[in-house]
Amino acid sequence: MTQRTNSNSPILEILGASAKLGLTSFGGPIAHLSYFRDEYVNRRKWLDEKSYADLVALCQFLPGPASSQVGISIGMMRGGLLGGIASWIGFTLPSALALMIFAYALKNYDVGNAGWLHGLMIVAVAVVAQAVWGMARSLAPDRTRGTIAILTAVVTLLWPSAYGQLILIAAAGLFGRFFLATSEVPETPRIGISISRRAAMFAWILFFGLLIGLPLLRAVFPSYWLAVFDSFFRVGSLVFGGGHVVLPMLQAEVVPPGWLTDSQFLAGYGAAQAVPGPLFTFSVYLGTVMHGWIGAMIALIAMFLPSFLLVTGALPFWDAVRRRPNFQSVLKGINAAVVGILLAALFNPVWMKAIHTPYDFCLAIAAFGLLMLWKLPPWLIVLFSAAGGYLISVFS
Repeated sequence: MTQRTNSNSPILEILGASAKLGLTSFGGPIAHLSYFRDEYVNRRKWLDEKSYADLVALCQFLPGPASSQVGISIGMMRGGLLGGIASWIGFTLPSALALMIFAYALKNYDVGNAGWLHGLMIVAVAVVAQAVWGMARSLAPDRTRGTIAILTAVVTLLWPSAYGQLILIAAAGLFGRFFLATSEVPETPRIGISISRRAAMFAWILFFGLLIGLPLLRAVFPSYWLAVFDSFFRVGSLVFGGGHVVLPMLQAEVVPPGWLTDSQFLAGYGAAQAVPGPLFTFSVYLGTVMHGWIGAMIALIAMFLPSFLLVTGALPFWDAVRRRPNFQSVLKGINAAVVGILLAALFNPVWMKAIHTPYDFCLAIAAFGLLMLWKLPPWLIVLFSAAGGYLISVFS
């Protein structure tokens, strides 16, 4: 259960706490969860350790950005639906504004020739490689799950389709259900949540209604804005693993229609590593390049709306589901498939678009070493790679 204080403005309190995290939480979703634990569990004591672990487990299972969903959940526990919105705004707004400014500045440059922008594409190689390494060690640590990851990567590369990835995730979950059985599910206390089951059911109906209905509306009533909203909503609904796993699905949605070039896409992805907060705010950069601040708002709302609906729909039922061993088995298979999808993304589009010369490769492995061995913050690695890319363009 959450521990409430005597604050007269719980919504403002939630907004202030999440804004602090949004300004300081560098390092990706795993690091975000550590920041959240320190702020909400240790310092503010808004919830206990076991309840926090429960929320993390739930949000890692749901599609979408896990760290943002944990923050939204804590906001809902603290202040209802308005608390969830306040928590999301505080955590998301700093990086969203930074990436919008970057996108506007980018319009004055030739992204195909700017050396520092090529450096941002190269840093994406190091960041995604680090994510693959870390996730493989924790999510595919044995022969069976490692094989799932490798097969998923192979099929993803040979069948580059967002729907193909969804089928692979479902198949891996089904395999996990029958072949990765577990009998131990730790007991955890009840999570306090004021959302009713009726509201939760409405959230599920709205989620699936939009997920199924938007593509149909897009086919019957062709519209640029409807297509944009549908594409970003679908990515936010179907990406398991969050963070870097969003890369291949977003690339498949925005590059083939001609909304962005590969160079623009990867330059923005590199810049997204330099800002704190959720990586899903990459959608703001994409929307801004596509159609200014209006495109940014539509992309951002469409990208995160599934998270609100999924969290609202799942929290009231989580106590019953989390104790079932079958759930843990399905999750094992899904997580292994996520590693495979990320491994495929490391090759295409990240490696293929960024590494062209030995100089590029040297810069990539230098950035990887600074991340993995020296543990430097990602924003500093981004600056290092941008400078390295500029020097390569001048002297090579």
